[in-house]
Amino acid sequence: MALVTTAEVCDANPQLIVSGELRALQPVFQIYGRRQVFSGPVVTLKVFEDNVLIRGFLEEKGNGRVLVVDGGGSLRCAILGGNPVVQAQNNGWAGIVVNGCVRDVDEINSCDIGVRALASHPVKANKKGVGEKHVPVAFAGTRIWDGEYLYADTDGILISKTELSV
Repeated sequence: MALVTTAEVCDANPQLIVSGELRALQPVFQIYGRRQVFSGPVVTLKVFEDNVLIRGFLEEKGNGRVLVVDGGGSLRCAILGGNPVVQAQNNGWAGIVVNGCVRDVDEINSCDIGVRALASHPVKANKKGVGEKHVPVAFAGTRIWDGEYLYADTDGILISKTELSV
């Protein structure tokens, strides 16, 4: 999405918004990480107050993908911390969007990766390994499917059924 903002994408594609092929997430996310603009194919994960599966994904090669984690909107603990974000950066992930909390904010903010989350929280997550991979997730006013495309900048986050040529 070279130098094209999410706002410009919306302005240029009103028909995709009306049809639901292009959706904006509600503006509930805080911006973390050095990469404020990022995009890529979506990989979905659904967990609740548990980060084992998140770590497992981020240990894989990212190949420019974006991990979208539905953490149930929990504000009781952080499901993403500094070490997995460093690993994600080193493994080529474009970004991580978390419907939940992060911690180790200073470490995350030093990484060249885009991270969006609801808030920060000092308490760590459980380590039971419970969750669902590659399933549709629903939060911030929309449903997101594995394989869709995410575009994020300082104006917001867009989800598209297809890769946008901008």
